[in-house]
Amino acid sequence: MATGLLESSIASLPLLARGKVRDNYAVGEGRMLMLATDRLSAFDVVMGEPIPGKGEILTRMALFWFDKLQGIVPNHLTGDDPESVVAPGEGAQVRGRAMLVKRLKPLPVEAVVRGYLAGSGWKEYQASGEVCGVRLPAGLRNASKLPAPIFTPATKAEMGDHDENIGFARMGEIVGTGLATQVRDVSIRLYAAAADIALRRGIIIADTKFEFGLDDQGTLTLMDEVLTPDSSRFWPQEDYAQAFREGRNPPSYDKQFVRDWLEQALVDGRPWNKKAPAPALPPEVIAATAARYREALTRLTGQPGPATTG
Repeated sequence: MATGLLESSIASLPLLARGKVRDNYAVGEGRMLMLATDRLSAFDVVMGEPIPGKGEILTRMALFWFDKLQGIVPNHLTGDDPESVVAPGEGAQVRGRAMLVKRLKPLPVEAVVRGYLAGSGWKEYQASGEVCGVRLPAGLRNASKLPAPIFTPATKAEMGDHDENIGFARMGEIVGTGLATQVRDVSIRLYAAAADIALRRGIIIADTKFEFGLDDQGTLTLMDEVLTPDSSRFWPQEDYAQAFREGRNPPSYDKQFVRDWLEQALVDGRPWNKKAPAPALPPEVIAATAARYREALTRLTGQPGPATTG
């Protein structure tokens, strides 16, 4: 069976942090090696099995979008070769799955943009007619396209915790009204441009989240990953109309196979409590999830999926 990289081990660089998916290493004072492993998290718990090829797919997709959207806002890419900063024997871990980026001061909020009503937004709308303080028209249904994209920020959670949706006013209190306004306006522009590109390739971007930081001059800079299946809800356009009529979300190009399986998984005869450790993923769930990530990459970029070995 194909294998994947669950955890990197770059001994030639100081490890800064291991996130849910990425391992970050310091490269001098001003740069960072951001390496996407094949880890997958669901319900904020990291699975014990990798999804082969996932890290390379995320990296390829992020690079595709950084290129397409660079005219809207600067991004954190340095343009340098990631393999140039690691020891010769470590190149295989880095190849195709890492970015050499500027070290920024990250903003402590996630910039979420929604073009369709789904997930936590749909639940909040049902309860209040609003999403993160944004009043929406009455009569919308699950998976409805919104009259215009809305900005619904969230606070960043620590590992194992859940992000918390906040209103724009609260974001202004955290980062300042001027910066909050800039982030909101840039995020909506990014979403609108990406949604148009994706739709021409048969994919609806229902919602997504961006992360930003400030460089030494205080310039707002797009960072981390961007518009991947890990940070976005991608729907096949051809499945949307029927799913909407039936009041459900179309199948997503993401880890929905894993979520669905975990909802039914038993641990010691009881439903999993969504706390670590997660149940072991069966091979068919891993394979189906990997296939969806590869399909998203191919449809969006025209690139074939990576070989899933190593």
